[in-house]
Amino acid sequence: MSFMWADTLLSAERALLLRLLTWGALSVLAGTAILAWLRLHGRSSALLEHFALQMAGWGGLELAFVALSWRSLAPRDLSAATRLDRLLWLNAGLDIGYVVVGVSLAVVGWRLGRRLGMVGAGIAVVVQGAALLLLDLLLASQISR
Repeated sequence: MSFMWADTLLSAERALLLRLLTWGALSVLAGTAILAWLRLHGRSSALLEHFALQMAGWGGLELAFVALSWRSLAPRDLSAATRLDRLLWLNAGLDIGYVVVGVSLAVVGWRLGRRLGMVGAGIAVVVQGAALLLLDLLLASQISR
């Protein structure tokens, strides 16, 4: 990890949480809007319903994470900054795992009798995992400069 001032790192962490807040809110909004549209128009789509449920659920968890994390933001010393760097890389690995699980869900759902609910849920997990990976790698790249 290269040299970085504590206030610069704190600003980068805040920016990450604001991006995650935006993504979480958009995920909840999109999931809720899709579900509302399905209900209002009396339509039934297992693919869209499960996609929307996953998006809203993940978005809610992301919003909760931001709420909990925001209060504990503070300038970090070198050891805390190093732990954050390692945690970001661990999270990036987990995010890749989410993408793999999502692809697996979608493929298995499709191959096992075209279970569109499973396909929709898998696609949403891929979308969420990819977005989280992007956010984690963005902060990791800022720290590693």
